[in-house]
Amino acid sequence: MTDARYVTALRFRSLTGIYDPVVRLTTRESNFKQRLLRQANLRSGQRVLDLGCGTGTLAIDAKRAQPEAEVVGLDGDPEILERARAKSEDAQAVIRYDEGLSTDVPYEDGSFDVVLATLFFHHLTGEDKRRTAGEIARVLKPSGELHVADWGRPSDPLMALLFWQIRVFDGLEQTRENGAGALPATFEEGGLEEAAETDRLRTVFGTLALYRARAPEVSNGDD
Repeated sequence: MTDARYVTALRFRSLTGIYDPVVRLTTRESNFKQRLLRQANLRSGQRVLDLGCGTGTLAIDAKRAQPEAEVVGLDGDPEILERARAKSEDAQAVIRYDEGLSTDVPYEDGSFDVVLATLFFHHLTGEDKRRTAGEIARVLKPSGELHVADWGRPSDPLMALLFWQIRVFDGLEQTRENGAGALPATFEEGGLEEAAETDRLRTVFGTLALYRARAPEVSNGDD
């Protein structure tokens, strides 16, 4: 694994330290993450993966929402994983954090009941979005669920204008499918089913959308 294969928080390592306050102040973070967790409706005994977990905010919220779930965070950035571990310890939340890439998830087939991802997919190229969707489909149990919050198709001209901030900062190619509302199609190209946008809210950086999809009832390896 090399540093070139993942994107640090806010793209630049020097900005990692301000990641949490920036996200909290600009994306209505508490609002959209609570909406996502209500949508996921985590249950006792489930195994939950927070993909691209960053500093662990969502993983901690997920553990608080369902203490009897096993929550695992995965991120490619070892520095931000140390921050996540420290935050979880402070919150007295028992969460396992692993280092790895979304395009080569280090888990066995059918390992998780639920995969969560927030503000992650817009960092990936189109090819890596599809590879990541394929890995999610692989590690989900049959009928397991994906729940995503990320930038979506702008809901009006003002949201479209504001979204250019994200497009310029994070890359035109990486954010193209988000702005086109194409994430559900991307998830289905990766082998997931019934992918759809479920909710949206306005932010100072554009329209943030919630999505869901599920793995096939019979895993791709069972014929």
